[in-house]
Amino acid sequence: MPTLYKSLATKLIHAGEPEPRINGAVSMPIFQSAMFEYAGETNYHDLKYIRLNNTPNHLAVHKKLAALENAEEALVAASGMAAISTALLTVLSAGDHLLAQNTLYGGTHDLLTADFAAFGLAYDFIDADNPASWKSKLRPNTKAIYVEAMTNPLLQVADLKSVPEFAKAHGLVSLIDNTFASPINFRPAEWGFDLSLHSCTKYLNGHSDLVAGAIIGRATLIEKIRHKLNHLGGALDPHACFLLHRGMKTLAVRLRQQNESALQIAQFLEGHPAIAKVNYPGLESHPRYQRARELFDGSSGMLSFEMKAGLQAAERFMKNTTLPIIAPSLGGIETLLTRPALTSHAGMSPPDRRRVGITDGLIRLSVGIEATADIIDDFEHALKSVAP
Repeated sequence: MPTLYKSLATKLIHAGEPEPRINGAVSMPIFQSAMFEYAGETNYHDLKYIRLNNTPNHLAVHKKLAALENAEEALVAASGMAAISTALLTVLSAGDHLLAQNTLYGGTHDLLTADFAAFGLAYDFIDADNPASWKSKLRPNTKAIYVEAMTNPLLQVADLKSVPEFAKAHGLVSLIDNTFASPINFRPAEWGFDLSLHSCTKYLNGHSDLVAGAIIGRATLIEKIRHKLNHLGGALDPHACFLLHRGMKTLAVRLRQQNESALQIAQFLEGHPAIAKVNYPGLESHPRYQRARELFDGSSGMLSFEMKAGLQAAERFMKNTTLPIIAPSLGGIETLLTRPALTSHAGMSPPDRRRVGITDGLIRLSVGIEATADIIDDFEHALKSVAP
C-alpha cells in the first residue's frame, strides 16, 4: 500500500514514486519507448503508448501532481494551453456557454475570443471580484466557470471561495488556472474546485527547459479529459515527464525563496519615487490583501509594476538592468522581465488590453532564486535612469 505523506515538501520528493523502486533506481528512469508490449488491456485508452499519456514516466508524474493538491487524479499534457483547451473542450460541447474571468492569460483570452465560435461555443466575461453579478450572466446552456488563482499579469485575486460555491449551486464545472500560485501557495481541490490547470513550464518544473501542462481534479472529469486528450494528441514526451518529475522535487525550496524575495522586491519598488504602482497580493496596499492572506500560503514570485514616466521609462529601466533576463515565461530559477503587451498578451487588441488594465508600459517580473539583495541593487541602479 502506498505511503501517505502529510507534508507537501515530503510529497514533492516521495509521492508517486514507484514502489518498489525500479531495479533499485533512486531516480525515476526514463522509459523512452513509444509503445509497450500488450498485457491484456481491454480498453484502447489503457494500452501503454506515449500518445495515450500512460507510460511509467507519465503515471509517476500524475500521481505526484494529484498528491500535491490533495486531488483525486491528474494528467499531463504537451503544454499549458493543451491542458486548458482540452479541459474546456471536454466540459463544453457545441451550443454550450462559459463564464470566464475578465482578466486572463493572453492565450486563454485568445482561445475564447478567436476560437470558441468555430466550435459552437459561447462565453461571457465576468467580474470575478463581484459574485452578486454572476447570476445575471447565466444562461440555460451555461456549463462551466473559469478563473485564475492570481491573474496574469495584474495579480488580481478573485473571490475564489465563492466560485466553487456558485458552480455547485448552478450545476457548473469550476476550473481554475493555478499556475501563478502553484500547489505550494494554493490547492484548489481543498476549496472545492473541480479542476485545476497548470502550465508546468513555469513553477512546477522551474528550470526553463521544457513546455508542459497539467490538469488536476475530480477523477471522473480527469478520465473524460484523458480520452479527449488522447484523441487530440497533446501528449507529453517521457523525457519531458522525467524533467518535470525531477523539477517538481525542488518546488518547495524554490517557492519559499521566491515568495520571500518577491515580497521584499515589491516593498522596495512600492517605495521608489519612479514607480507609480506595484501589483503584488503580498503588499498591504493590494486591494485584496486580506483575501489573499486567507486563501494563499504565500503570494508567489510574480509581480508587475508601472513607471510614473510611462512606456519609455519602462523600456529604459529594462535596458539598464543587468541581472534579469528579458524574456517571456515565468516561474524559473532565473529572474525574468517582460512587457506583457509584447509577449503574453500580444494577441489581445490594444483596446482589450486597456479595458482590463494592461498598459503598454506594464512590466511583469518573475523573481528567480538569486540573492534578493542583488536583484534590488540591480533594480536600484537601473531606476536611476528613469527617476523623476
